[in-house]
Amino acid sequence: MIGRLKGLLLEKQAPLLLIDVQGVGYEVFAPMSTFYNLPELNQGVTLHTHLVVREDSQTLYGFAEEHERSLFRALIKINGVGAKLALAILSGVSTKDFIRCIEHEDTAMLVKLPGVGKKTAERLIIEMKDRVKDLTGHTGTKTMPAMEGLVQKDDPVADAMSALVALGYKPPEASRMVRAVDGMSEYNSEELIRMALQAAVTN
Repeated sequence: MIGRLKGLLLEKQAPLLLIDVQGVGYEVFAPMSTFYNLPELNQGVTLHTHLVVREDSQTLYGFAEEHERSLFRALIKINGVGAKLALAILSGVSTKDFIRCIEHEDTAMLVKLPGVGKKTAERLIIEMKDRVKDLTGHTGTKTMPAMEGLVQKDDPVADAMSALVALGYKPPEASRMVRAVDGMSEYNSEELIRMALQAAVTN
């Protein structure tokens, strides 16, 4: 099991990262909550990781905070919630807000996340009730920093849409979400993703 990576951040194309660890490049999938706190390219980065091994693949997931990884591990233990859906949940809502949804049985908030229907939301509430107690008190997330040093893509709108699709949104929905951002052309892809996701769970 690979539990931690420390190296240079070579590439970031949400939700995928490439990290160089002593000459070996690791591809790591990360939630947007981690993306928002990444350093500039070619700077050092340390991630808490979880390796998912299947018959036909080995996929590494990385998290800036330990409590994010803990929530990810709790989520993938639930029947019907795979790693991709767990990543989408962590991208769409903070650990603290997710715990609030579970404690207050807020299915209306949960169903706004991609891939979470009413039955899945109800299952999350039932099965996560006891598990979130272990996360309470360990969810002090950092304030979202200013978007410094982010990579400017040739087409940030297309990149943002692609990232949202990778997180589980349908292409038309991803397009609508990005284009609904006021002053869309003024932002880079990661800023667009952040604002689109925030709007999706608050509207």
